[in-house]
Amino acid sequence: MTTRADIQRAEGRIRPYIRRTPVIELQAGTLGFEFPLNLKLEFLQHTASFKPRGAFNRVLSNPVPPSGIIAASGGNHGAATAYIGHRLGYPAEIFVPEISSPAKVQRIRDFGAQVTITGKTYAEALEASNHRAAQTGALVVHAYDQPETLAGQGTVGLEWEEQTPDLDTVLIAVGGGGLIGGIAAWYGGRVRVVGVEPQGCPSLARALEAGHPVDVPVSGLATDSLGARSVGGLMFEIAQRYRVPSVLVSDESIRAAQKALWRELRIVAEPGGATAMAALISGAYRPEPGERVGVLICGANTDPSTVV
Repeated sequence: MTTRADIQRAEGRIRPYIRRTPVIELQAGTLGFEFPLNLKLEFLQHTASFKPRGAFNRVLSNPVPPSGIIAASGGNHGAATAYIGHRLGYPAEIFVPEISSPAKVQRIRDFGAQVTITGKTYAEALEASNHRAAQTGALVVHAYDQPETLAGQGTVGLEWEEQTPDLDTVLIAVGGGGLIGGIAAWYGGRVRVVGVEPQGCPSLARALEAGHPVDVPVSGLATDSLGARSVGGLMFEIAQRYRVPSVLVSDESIRAAQKALWRELRIVAEPGGATAMAALISGAYRPEPGERVGVLICGANTDPSTVV
């Protein structure tokens, strides 16, 4: 299981390559909430999502063969892996499903990676990438279910606690679960970590009901970033240990969160990046009086015209 020591080592390894993203404090009344709110602006990370943290830790922890690095992605992880290939001088090959947004696919290509669009879902793109990796020997950089990935994503929590040490609860969007797993491993139960998932992508919610990861159908507005068919086994162990719950939000509330972030703060967040905020917008998560809540805005790879 990922530990705080793993995350601290990851922090030291990746620090020269990542940004320390800011937090902002919103006064009561902002966004219509009657309580103050802390936002961690991780969408200001390289490639406009949290993904470089875990991907850098994976690549920097392992020898990279001449064939380079390979990944499957709905978009953001692919952009991060492509960026790392560009930054460190490795060939990068990225497999994306047909549901990936054109903006994200172009972002991957802009970093010089070879892109293959295949399959209707992330799971199908992952299968194709694994087949290709077996042929080429490239280093596989998994989007969420590798120890190095979880430890790298856990540096978000390490950084957040340094910046805002008095939070009671943090709300985190969930896809495959690498991000929330790493953050929960860092906090270790000292701060309540709550997962937020679209109703069309309830992989953590269904895993918690079943007692183990299960495959679920995926659909909806945030499928390209949160559309993992099941959560990773590594994160699920952490979620069970620290009793990480999941709340579900509608596509309508995700869109409302995107628009509210733009209207009030001029933040352009992609659907997955706004999903955690949607839990508050919709009332799916209601803080107790005096509860100090933080929300992670984790991605901004979208067409700005869709949020205005």
